Amino acid sequence: MVFLHLIFKDFMLRKLLLCFTEEKFGQAEKTELDAHLETLLSRTESTKHWTEKIMKQTEVLLQPNPNVRMEEFLYEMLDKKVPMRANNHELLGECMIDSGHEFGPGTAYGSALIKCGETEKLLGSAEKEFIQSSAINFLTPFRNFIEGDFKTISKERKLLQNKRLDLDAAKNRLKKARVADARSAAETELRIAQSEFDRQAEITRLLLEGISSTHAHHLRCLNDFVYAQATYYAQCYQYMVNLQKQLGSFPSTFSNNNQPAGSSSASIWVPTAQPAASLPAPPPSQASPALNELRSTSGTRKARVLYDYDAASSSELSLLSDEVITVSSVPDMDSDWLMGQRGNQKGKVPITYLELLN
Repeated sequence: MVFLHLIFKDFMLRKLLLCFTEEKFGQAEKTELDAHLETLLSRTESTKHWTEKIMKQTEVLLQPNPNVRMEEFLYEMLDKKVPMRANNHELLGECMIDSGHEFGPGTAYGSALIKCGETEKLLGSAEKEFIQSSAINFLTPFRNFIEGDFKTISKERKLLQNKRLDLDAAKNRLKKARVADARSAAETELRIAQSEFDRQAEITRLLLEGISSTHAHHLRCLNDFVYAQATYYAQCYQYMVNLQKQLGSFPSTFSNNNQPAGSSSASIWVPTAQPAASLPAPPPSQASPALNELRSTSGTRKARVLYDYDAASSSELSLLSDEVITVSSVPDMDSDWLMGQRGNQKGKVPITYLELLN
């Protein structure tokens, strides 16, 4: 049986080669596919080409390390679970936390390192969620098309090619037939070959027309990918804004990082995600004419809040960026502070967080 199978395969191969050779030298008629089918074939090939390219670049985006990508590919081929490993954000976070404990959680620098490390680990966790979501909702459907639908289309396309060669061969034999009996047999063979070719062309056409549905599905996947990206970057932004607020509340003296956190009233100034052009240029020691006027008249004035500020005690007033409050100067108050009022709420506010309005 194996021997007969090999003989049959050899016969079919010779037959295909003969048909191709005859078509090449113009000795046999070549059946052309209709224009619509050719357009569908071209569109399918283009879809396959760009789907593979998008997949490859997305994989590079999600995992820039080629060695790690290869390792994950091998685990996937072996149908084994990829071992969990810390990403770069998490490794940096662990390093910062360890160093913060080494310098001392009670120091401003040590405490700040620990806070930064915790935020880096949050960033690492958000990155893992983004990668997992993108792999499931974006890469997997694209890969399923390449390994599933397109393979089916390729298989039917090859069958169509074989049927076309059979039809061309039948047409050629009919041309060469001289005897009536031979012509009758050739005509019967041609009708069968034409019927099989038409049937296979219809099957292939239906599969190719499904590419429109594939594009619609890939569009939904693209929306999911964009949503995952937007969620990831929004999370990262919020984590960093929160970290800036926490760092802004840390007291510190720049001359001694090992000083205990509660021993100084100076604060580290940290902007909260605002353009550099909007940051205040003059240092606190330089009093503006508007501020001198406010102090000399003991009146009130409107002021716009430049940055968020969390009150450190019940005598202070918490501030929100861009809100407008009423401020006044109180005798014997520290020169770096004013008295702020928002409705019935009242408390000290730092001058460096305010812009006096005309």
